[in-house]
Amino acid sequence: MSTAEEIIKSVGGADNVVSLSHCATRLRFQLVDASGIDVEQVESIKGVMGAVPQAGDRFQIIMGGAVQNAYNEINALPEMQGRREPTDAELKAAAKAGGVRGKFAWIDSFFEFLSDSFRPILGALLGASLFITFMSLMSTLGVIGNWADPRTELEPSWQFVNLLWKSVFVFLPLMVAYNASKKLNADPWVGFAIMALVMLPGFTDLGASETAYTATIAGSDVTLIDIFGVPLTIFSYDSQVFPPLLMAGLLGPLYKLLKKLIPDNLQLIFVPFLAMLIMLPLTAFLIGPIGVFIGAWVAGGLGAINAINPLIFAIIIPLAYPFMVPLGLHWPLNAVMLLNIQQLGYDYIQGPMGAWNFACFGATAGVLVLAWRDRDVQMRQTATGALAAGLLGGISEPSLYGIHLRFKKIYPRMLVGCLVGGLTIGIGGALTEQVTTQAFVFTSLLTIPAFNNMPIYGLAVGLAFITSMAMVVVFDYRTPEQKAAAKRRGDADAPPEPETRVIVVGDVETNQAKQWVGALGGEDNIVAVEPIAETRVRVEVKDTSMVDADALRRAGLAGVIEVSPGVWHLVAGLEADKYAEGMRRRLAAATT
Repeated sequence: MSTAEEIIKSVGGADNVVSLSHCATRLRFQLVDASGIDVEQVESIKGVMGAVPQAGDRFQIIMGGAVQNAYNEINALPEMQGRREPTDAELKAAAKAGGVRGKFAWIDSFFEFLSDSFRPILGALLGASLFITFMSLMSTLGVIGNWADPRTELEPSWQFVNLLWKSVFVFLPLMVAYNASKKLNADPWVGFAIMALVMLPGFTDLGASETAYTATIAGSDVTLIDIFGVPLTIFSYDSQVFPPLLMAGLLGPLYKLLKKLIPDNLQLIFVPFLAMLIMLPLTAFLIGPIGVFIGAWVAGGLGAINAINPLIFAIIIPLAYPFMVPLGLHWPLNAVMLLNIQQLGYDYIQGPMGAWNFACFGATAGVLVLAWRDRDVQMRQTATGALAAGLLGGISEPSLYGIHLRFKKIYPRMLVGCLVGGLTIGIGGALTEQVTTQAFVFTSLLTIPAFNNMPIYGLAVGLAFITSMAMVVVFDYRTPEQKAAAKRRGDADAPPEPETRVIVVGDVETNQAKQWVGALGGEDNIVAVEPIAETRVRVEVKDTSMVDADALRRAGLAGVIEVSPGVWHLVAGLEADKYAEGMRRRLAAATT
């Protein structure tokens, strides 16, 4: 059975899938019913680096760099082609569940909008960052001059090489506009076309007209020209991301409104036409300039903090990033980095950010060392893939979602590495020069040459990596029970050992356990009972034909599934450990 087939089987089959999408490292399932999924079984599939159950019957499977291939292979399966279409009720339930993920749902939706506007272009950004690193390396070796200085005249051959990364970053607003519009269910090509207006050479040339004039707005000198008596602000929108995000934020609701007002048989023509008629001038005259000024305001605020105390700034950034990335809060900072490069010619955030990234990768390396020691094949596979994605690609999500967020003891150890790396960058920058970069890059081993104060930056990320790795190896990252489970996985011949815990069982659990034992065929038919995955009870029986699944459901279980011959999982909820203990006590009493 292929990996794709195993994944679909593990999530309840093709008919249980409402929708499937993916981000940079994860498959994102919206399911009809996620209650019966065995997380441990999913994580045991070859190529799977971890699984993340979520609210609202959503389920994510971490694949790392292989996510695109896994996504394509799953969609190519015959059962996915002929699967049952979800009912209207299931689709509505999925939409409702997918939209509410926290106390403030609009905040979740906002950061998901930001993330999905950038995630599809991560590959292009990563590729461009490696071209930038190559140019930086050539400049460091003296092969070419300062490639990032527009006053430097490069030979035509090197000018062409320099254009390889510009093809991504100059037109980044168009890519963001496409993704953001698509996320909000507007025609993405309409969003692309609207943003393309302000990037046309003819638009920029308006600023060179004899009738153009200069004015001071928000403390900055800008070029204006009157269009039918209305002042139009002329900016260079290269690499800008705030304007397309704002544009898409208005285009999405406008598209929805137009579809309500215009009859179905006229929508193909008049919805995009009217959307463009409204949004093209609105973006050029209002939304675009507002986006530019918002970006400048955010960048100016961070720049002021950095100017007051670069040492404190270098410490705050790596300590904040471990909490920002899981929430999607890092995307606005990425936009500020691009703006810094455009306006200042350099960025000062990516250096401290590199300290966090390498501390993250160091913690993963520590997990890998312990997995080798304990012969934990599953964790070894997960950590190896996550470490490769980090050190070579600068991508932290496989480490975060595959390992770090699953073990609460990792974060304190990793933060020590973040602190050491941030201190090194701050102190080293104060003694020599601040660590900056003239281009947007992913902080990996391959992009170290892109930083101007390379010795200090290399020392900082190295210390961050080694410190986090040592903290994890020396102090471990698991509870005693998790360590014992890892050692049992490493020794296939070792019998499973019950977890030693003191569990208080009340009358409710005792009575419920009595009903479940009866529906499972009685005390004599049950071989073993143990709680697993926080919400389920694993029961091994002698004779499966004696199990009455319907009776179990009537007795209050949310789900009942036979995961293998003679092995049943009972979805009991957050009190699963108490129910399991109640069943074990009943079995023990029957044998005395």
